[in-house]
Parts: sequence; C-alpha cells; structure tokens
Amino acid sequence: MAKKDKQSPQNPPIRDAVFHPNFREDIVYWIETDRKIALRAFKLIEAIIREPFTGIGKPEPLKYLDSNAWSRRLTQEHRIVYLVSNDRIDFIQARYYY
Repeated sequence: MAKKDKQSPQNPPIRDAVFHPNFREDIVYWIETDRKIALRAFKLIEAIIREPFTGIGKPEPLKYLDSNAWSRRLTQEHRIVYLVSNDRIDFIQARYYY
C-alpha cells in the first residue's frame, strides 16, 4: 500500500477590509437607487475578500493607477475598484468606470 502524501491545503492570507468614504457613499447610493446592483456589490465584496485576484466580476489589474489596483465589473458601466496589499484590501469606489 502506498502512503498518501498528507499536505494541508494552503490557507490564503487573512486581509482586513478597509472601506473608504467614497466607497461607502457609493454603496449607500446603490441601496437607495437599485437594490439589485447593491446585492451584486455585496456578493463581489465577499468574493474579493475571499480571493482578490480571481472569481466573479472579471477581475483585472489596473496598470495606470497602482501596481496593486484591481477592478471588477459591477454593471456594464460601473466597476468596483480596490487595492490589495499583504495585510488588507482597500475598497476605493463602487460607481463609474475607474
């Protein structure tokens, strides 16, 4: 009988979520104007916290802002923009196109 290799799955780093004032204003805007988009924003936030570089919303790096800046599609017109560092994720905006 062969021994099974017991490797524990790698745990992704735990990062703090920091919501900037503009991001909070954008979320309030979506809650007041279009709850469907607000719910999608919350799903994207959860996905970003779990895995900032892959997943739903077509994550893409934003080269012109910062090497750690990323965006995900909220709607065809609007994006969630966030910065990823080793210990935190800064949510910058949730409206407009960069």
